[in-house]
Amino acid sequence: SAGSNICHPKNLKPWLRREVKSQHLVSGAGPVTVKEIDTSSSSLASGKNDDTYTLPRMDKNGRFCSPRAARELALLIVYASCLDGHNPVRLFEKRMNAPRESRYVFNKNSLLQYDHTRFGGPPVITSSVEEADQHLSELEAESAIEAEVLSAPLRFTKKLLGAVVDNWDNHVLVIDKVAPSNWKNEPAGRILEFSILHLAMSEISAVGTRHQIVINEAVDLAKRFCDGSAPRIINGCLRTFVQEQS
Repeated sequence: SAGSNICHPKNLKPWLRREVKSQHLVSGAGPVTVKEIDTSSSSLASGKNDDTYTLPRMDKNGRFCSPRAARELALLIVYASCLDGHNPVRLFEKRMNAPRESRYVFNKNSLLQYDHTRFGGPPVITSSVEEADQHLSELEAESAIEAEVLSAPLRFTKKLLGAVVDNWDNHVLVIDKVAPSNWKNEPAGRILEFSILHLAMSEISAVGTRHQIVINEAVDLAKRFCDGSAPRIINGCLRTFVQEQS
């Protein structure tokens, strides 16, 4: 569609060619060249390219265990993909598979000083092999449940990103209709706001989350990551989008 063309005519999405740095975030606007930044996992973690970088919200245990955390992670990936020219899903998979720290060497001596009973309590003593097997089976079942809970936000993030990719072209045209003219005239300064709109519209139309929840979450993201007027504008854009959908 004309609303999502970028420099290379064969490519309809801004992440299909890494070397392409000019893209249309809304139709009718000229190509926007965004500066190239270091989008490595270490760079994003340190926030060295953004003085106002905010860590994603976690639960009381410090874990990514909520749909809100998944939406925040998806937003960061969509934003980075617009800057870097990557497909959001592939960028997400790349970040997930990246080493946690480069050139890291584990200090084996620290293992001897670590107290393994600090969280798990004292060693478990069993009177028979059958009792030990039963206890091990219960621990494995608990570990499987914990792994399912902890990985759920990551699966939801990937699902959101897939919806963004599939609906990008259509939503570019929608955003062109509902977004204010001053945003469309300066798309380079509104990449984050447009990313929130893409993410919310995709969750409403493709994922099927109730629009009241999605709008509230999008407004909350705008309050945390955007300027003062963005939450109100994003709220209005999404409500218009929902009305037109119904």
